Amino acid sequence: MRAARYHEYGGVETLVVEEAPEPHPGPAEIRVRVAAAGVNPVDWKVRSGAVRALLPVELPAIPGREAAGVVDAIGADVRGVSVGDRVFGLGGVTGATAELAVLSAWARTPASWTDEQAAGAALASVTAMGGLKVLGPLRGRTLLIEGAAGGVGSAAVEIAVARGATVIGTASERNHAFLGSLGAVPTTYGAGLAERIAALAPGGVDIALDTAASGSLADLVSVVGDPARVVTVADHTRAPGLGVVVANAENDPAFLAEAAELGAQGRYTPRVERTWPLAQLAQAHAHAERGHTRGKLVIRI
Repeated sequence: MRAARYHEYGGVETLVVEEAPEPHPGPAEIRVRVAAAGVNPVDWKVRSGAVRALLPVELPAIPGREAAGVVDAIGADVRGVSVGDRVFGLGGVTGATAELAVLSAWARTPASWTDEQAAGAALASVTAMGGLKVLGPLRGRTLLIEGAAGGVGSAAVEIAVARGATVIGTASERNHAFLGSLGAVPTTYGAGLAERIAALAPGGVDIALDTAASGSLADLVSVVGDPARVVTVADHTRAPGLGVVVANAENDPAFLAEAAELGAQGRYTPRVERTWPLAQLAQAHAHAERGHTRGKLVIRI
């Protein structure tokens, strides 16, 4: 099969497209013929070696954690899915950016989603839902999302709105109309956040979710008034000192099933900023490293 791989840790120049051995599903796994694969910050961090101590990989490695496609093989003890089904989901830390990929958590792709949208749905939705779960019930509460225009942030906005929250989202001004289209009240991030939030939510903010690791955690705690009501899915460095909970993404099929159901209802549509063909994966990784994306980055296989 054709796959993107890197044979050593390093920059985008280490990425090559070449023939690689086909993977095979183990128990409780499926294999998909990949139509598209998502590109996430964890991909370039793993490839560069920046998180090698935490997430070591066997080289050569195929980047990518999420994919969408059609099931073409099923492992032992798998029920409820058949060869030919259109699915999206998650595998290991690596392995998705290839013609064939093994998934350990998946859900059926809503008919209304394109392959590219489905490819960008899995990691964003489970990360967003993992953080929102810690914050508890959302209906009737005001939620502040830091970094609301990104892949995880935009998913969190739509999911929280669908669950009945009033959402205020921070983003650069160029993304304010985008946030409004998702159902959030937009504001800018940075200095003066507390004053801007006070004007937008005179009754106060109940809870906050950080998806950006922009250095704002102390400000979010100040706005909400209690570190126990702030969760980050991104800032592992500052959270412990502030008493803020870190929620890590998990391959949770229940979260994927909820994302798919919201998608089928038209209440969650994965937002894709840009797509590239497999041969241009290095350009996609370079774009991801620069940050400030609006929605997800996707590779067409």
